[in-house]
Amino acid sequence: SCMPRETGIVAATNAPEDRPTERLDVRDLGPPNPLRRTLELLADLPDGTVLVQRNDRAPQFLYPKLDDRGYRYETVERADAVWTVVWRDPTE
Repeated sequence: SCMPRETGIVAATNAPEDRPTERLDVRDLGPPNPLRRTLELLADLPDGTVLVQRNDRAPQFLYPKLDDRGYRYETVERADAVWTVVWRDPTE
């Protein structure tokens, strides 16, 4: 059985590994669509879900908006893509 690659991405961050994940690939979207799509999807996801966003660069403009909304996030750069993991801290 082959593990999906985003499992390794989540494990590389402080995000909880025992939660469902949702994947969003925004590499082919021109700005500001990656930002908008990510925020729209986050608004629709249950609080326990971890979002794994795949991009071709670190989403600098997304970070302050995530801060405003109380999300935690980490970006992991790999050779093939830049992955940003977004989650809510259950203790907050």
